[in-house]
Amino acid sequence: MIRTAFLAALVGSAAAFAPAAQSGKASTALAAAVDDAFGVSIETGNKCPPLGAWILEDTSPDAIKWFQNAELKHGRIAMVATIGFMVQKFGVHFPLYLGPTGSNAFSPASDQAWLLSSSSGVTFSDVAAAAPLDAIQMVPVAGWLQIFAVAGWFECVAFDRQWNQEGRVPGDYGYDPLGFTNGKDMEKDEKMVSLRMKEIKNGRVAMMTIAAWASNEAIPGALPVWHP
Repeated sequence: MIRTAFLAALVGSAAAFAPAAQSGKASTALAAAVDDAFGVSIETGNKCPPLGAWILEDTSPDAIKWFQNAELKHGRIAMVATIGFMVQKFGVHFPLYLGPTGSNAFSPASDQAWLLSSSSGVTFSDVAAAAPLDAIQMVPVAGWLQIFAVAGWFECVAFDRQWNQEGRVPGDYGYDPLGFTNGKDMEKDEKMVSLRMKEIKNGRVAMMTIAAWASNEAIPGALPVWHP
């Protein structure tokens, strides 16, 4: 009887510790996958930064791909935002359908400018003369609704192409009008791999840049270095 109880206790102890061992192995495997993920580079010692590793702790492998897509999207938006910020700050304006005075780069100020919003009375020439953050506030509600509608449509397309279509690397949403990636292996072609890494790094710099510029625009002197 004593032997039976002792064996039962041993079996129970082994069963109790078995899941923990498996969980430890899974955790180690996930940590290795995070460190080997595309985008982890020499700047962080070829390891995922501690904050990123903490966020991805105890998650599924699909979470890595989700965060890679999120980083690429935010990086691309930030790169466009830095260009838009500089264009607005430097007073450079592109032609708007080669329209009348007040709506084009050749004469951005006029009393006969095109209306951006008839309800608010804001014209394109008003936006041309505004500071970057003020220009954002001039966009009417209908304009924001259009922006969110297009962004939502894009997210639906991106989700389908990333998660329902196999073989796509993070950030590949099938939009390549200039054909840079046609017939290229995005994971094995050295040039494509290099360009993908450069895009990620430029996106990271752009995210920090636009955050700093916007902060300094809202709180003058917040960024104690040269900026547009």
